Amino acid sequence: VQLQASGGGLVQPGGSLRLSCAASGSIASLGEIGWYREPPGKQREFVAVINSGEQTSYADFVRGRFTVSRDNANNAVYLQMNSLYSEDTGIYYCYALTYRLWGHGTLVTVSS
Repeated sequence: VQLQASGGGLVQPGGSLRLSCAASGSIASLGEIGWYREPPGKQREFVAVINSGEQTSYADFVRGRFTVSRDNANNAVYLQMNSLYSEDTGIYYCYALTYRLWGHGTLVTVSS
């Protein structure tokens, strides 16, 4: 199974984007899926995670602004990002924690 993140792009501060993480096979079988990001010049950091029971957890800096969800029928996990700041700029990756499987990232740029 492979993962591919998509939905990134250029957005103004205060705007929204919805990222998708698509699996080439059953995303339900992968269990817990996390979102991570890599800001320019910085290390990759945790953003959010959703488990098989749809319980979620968020980094403090996105709580209340980002929402992670999953659609097992369509083999996808989503990250709805609202009220974006320039500090949210980076490459966003999805990650299957149990299998240590990284997807290809998608670039999010928040700039006016």
